[in-house]
Amino acid sequence: MTTPDVLRPVEPQTVPGRRRTRRSVTLAVGCVLAGLIALLAVVSLLWLPYDADDTSGGRLAGPGDGHLLGTDKLGRDLFTQLMTGSRIAIGAGLGSVLVAAALGVTLGVLAAFAQGWLDDTLSAFLDILIAFPTLLLAMLIVAARSATLGSAVLAIGLAQGAVVARLTRILVKRVLAQDYVTAARTSGTSWPRTVLGHVLPNVWPTLAVNLALQFGLAVLAEAGLSYLGLGAPPPNASWGRMLQEAQATFTTAPAGALAPGVLLVLLVIGVNLIADGLRDTLDPATRRRST
Repeated sequence: MTTPDVLRPVEPQTVPGRRRTRRSVTLAVGCVLAGLIALLAVVSLLWLPYDADDTSGGRLAGPGDGHLLGTDKLGRDLFTQLMTGSRIAIGAGLGSVLVAAALGVTLGVLAAFAQGWLDDTLSAFLDILIAFPTLLLAMLIVAARSATLGSAVLAIGLAQGAVVARLTRILVKRVLAQDYVTAARTSGTSWPRTVLGHVLPNVWPTLAVNLALQFGLAVLAEAGLSYLGLGAPPPNASWGRMLQEAQATFTTAPAGALAPGVLLVLLVIGVNLIADGLRDTLDPATRRRST
């Protein structure tokens, strides 16, 4: 005996909708958090409350009297330093990601197309770069070029480029094993056309998510290098250097350490949420599950 259609339990159809809603909310929250700090960086290019090296505010003054967050131990306005620090953080993140993408994608594609000893050599080279500490690499570059923001970006980008290269190699080899790519190469398609027409369109979604994650890691790495004196030199205000300078006066003037720390955390969380949202949006498997 069959059950009438009206009496059959209806399967819930809300799971895909909830997944799409979660994806949209995650991406939106990440864009808001990162966008606010990006807006702060853009405004700092056009306007600052005080000059970066203005010490007329008095040592460790509290909020008020023209200083929104107070001043540091040298009398500099904290909000001005936060604004310029946001510019340095975003610039360091973007610069490091560009270096990592250029180096990593190039080496990864070459390693994927290589065969035999060349593939083994490139893979071993990537493993060495990944194992090489970013801090030690930064110290070597700083010793050769002096402590600048460019040296920190170069060191971070080289370290992250090895990670991007390994991921690119794995993704490209997976695409090259597909039948349609094999048919294209058998028909005489050159490898540059194969890369541009078949490989990169299939690997860029995963690479985009990974590069977004690398951006957040680069911001943290730049703050760590600046904390150790290997980042942007004064009067440039890096959030890492602000943390280093404020640690001795944290009990008497906590804003000097809390403000850059909170902005650093918000920026990294925002970028990670954007990466999470991009993964759910760009991953074909995720899209199929949500439909």
